[in-house]
Amino acid sequence: MLYKHFPKSGALSSALGFGCMRLPLTNPDDATSIDETEAIAMIRHAIDNGVTYIDTAYPYHGGASEHLVAKALKDGYREKVLLATKLPVWKVEKREDMMALLDEQLAKLQVDHVDFYLLHALNKERIEALRKLDYRTFLDEAVRQGKIRFPSFSFHDDYAAFMDILDDYPWAMCQVQMNILDGENQATLKGIEEAGKRGIGVVVMEPLRGGLLAQPPEAVRKVYDAFPTHRSPVSWAFRYLYTMPQVITILSGMSTMAQVEDNLRIFANAVEEPLSAQEAELYARVKATYDSCLRTRCTGCAYCQPCPMGVQIPKIFQGVDRAALQEGASFQEGYAKVVAEGGGVEHCVKCRKCENACPQHLPIVDFLSAFHQELS
Repeated sequence: MLYKHFPKSGALSSALGFGCMRLPLTNPDDATSIDETEAIAMIRHAIDNGVTYIDTAYPYHGGASEHLVAKALKDGYREKVLLATKLPVWKVEKREDMMALLDEQLAKLQVDHVDFYLLHALNKERIEALRKLDYRTFLDEAVRQGKIRFPSFSFHDDYAAFMDILDDYPWAMCQVQMNILDGENQATLKGIEEAGKRGIGVVVMEPLRGGLLAQPPEAVRKVYDAFPTHRSPVSWAFRYLYTMPQVITILSGMSTMAQVEDNLRIFANAVEEPLSAQEAELYARVKATYDSCLRTRCTGCAYCQPCPMGVQIPKIFQGVDRAALQEGASFQEGYAKVVAEGGGVEHCVKCRKCENACPQHLPIVDFLSAFHQELS
């Protein structure tokens, strides 16, 4: 296992982190129906084999993730890891709410403190609202009381907003979306470099872009296969990130024990060495090939759910993209199932609640309108 130190705190973390947003389910249509036996076995197996960073959040799995993590970290496992969870800033209406929510989360996790406490999914509007509520004093007080060790934030907006937030508080860590396709999106590669210059460790989410990079289309596979060094697409995706000196930990939302095993094998052989010029060129070709095919940038995070009208936005968008990536494939069959479940695009009333919640800032309503015309 590759390990790295967070610059300011000196905390040592595995380069592979276990993200608890996509745990195995007993009912695929119910995000709260975590398969507890399997999920606990997966988390503990990862820890037994060197993973020392566990990431959860208030809304993950409809609020069930923190409860599950509490069970997984019993029997001495809590002492082996850095534990991260996140303040649901959208629930904060007054300053007292921040400490109340933290206390609620500590109770759910059955711990007296967490290591990293993140202000969740910050953007321009949210940081401005939190400034008015003096979030800095809250974080300082939570540290003083020993409830959190390292104040941090996760981010979904653009570079300008990222830099504004980055310089607003002496953060220990920032969590950003980054992968082969997103170098110029959200925080951007330049933003990651700026975080490094400030001694702020970077944790990466969506390294596989919601699984999209794990199962590339034939055109992308041909690009990989032509390269003299052979790796799996997942291994290539992780290598792109762990070679960055600013990136301390890469979160993987593992859903099966097989994924855990595969990731452990990859990071057992990971070496933090700069990309060669040939590898950088390879990634550029891979990105260009994906970009020529993709129609949306949906990662399947489901922040847009539930839709008030029941539209199954992630299923529709990811189905459209996967069909676009497979030559001769059609989304009609998959979409017929969505319609049968009452989640078709015809139910959209253009309220744009989904767009306000989307961390990718996708023009969801425009996409739905276009897909409705095509699918009709």
